[in-house]
Amino acid sequence: MGYSSDVSDKEWEIIEPLLPQKKKTRPPVWTKRQILDGILYQLKNGCNWSDLPRDLSPYSTVF
Repeated sequence: MGYSSDVSDKEWEIIEPLLPQKKKTRPPVWTKRQILDGILYQLKNGCNWSDLPRDLSPYSTVF
């Protein structure tokens, strides 16, 4: 299930190299793309961080 605010594959190809790389300490629970989709959802819909849908990353991670 996707949202209209989700980043497309073509957009992600442009954005991904611009994001900082983290040291490989342990595998992340959420991908950078999932976190970005949560941020964009909140910005587009203007909802509270805690009101993000459950299928997105937790609001504490996205915030």
